[in-house]
Amino acid sequence: MAWEEELFAVLDDLEQQADALFDAERAAELADRSRAEYGAVTLASRLMASVGAEVVLGVVGVGRVAGELQRLGTGWALLRGPGGDWVVHLAAVEEVLGASARSVPEVAWSPLTRLGLGSAFRRLGETGERCLVHLRSGTRAEGRVLRVGTDFAEVEVARERVQLVAFAAVAAIQSRS
Repeated sequence: MAWEEELFAVLDDLEQQADALFDAERAAELADRSRAEYGAVTLASRLMASVGAEVVLGVVGVGRVAGELQRLGTGWALLRGPGGDWVVHLAAVEEVLGASARSVPEVAWSPLTRLGLGSAFRRLGETGERCLVHLRSGTRAEGRVLRVGTDFAEVEVARERVQLVAFAAVAAIQSRS
């Protein structure tokens, strides 16, 4: 019986070695898949998972903006902070602090999130409230939004003086209410 026990011990050892090799190959494959899938995660999808959280956004031409992430749209985010509301153009975001470790894929987003930066400008125009438009260059335009075009907004900066602001130049919009 000793030779049978030795044979079973050798076979058990070979089976354990095969399991270990399989686990090592599978772990490497899973790590590769994980890296490849994470390559498809966008900043917007990470921010979508952070709605309701306190975040800090580093914004070109503005600096850091802190507040509760209220809403996300196509190319913009709404933060409610101690100094008022901020609409931040995502193309001007350099860094994010406090974001969720998770992400929400765009297919799971509400149709309302498809609204672009023009919608945020239109909303400001409808309310008639004054706002401060921060441009990526560091300059600002303060006034009321009059009309919104496809890729720009008209901001009345003084009585009968209108400044056209290109969406591509906008870093953030700060409410002045």
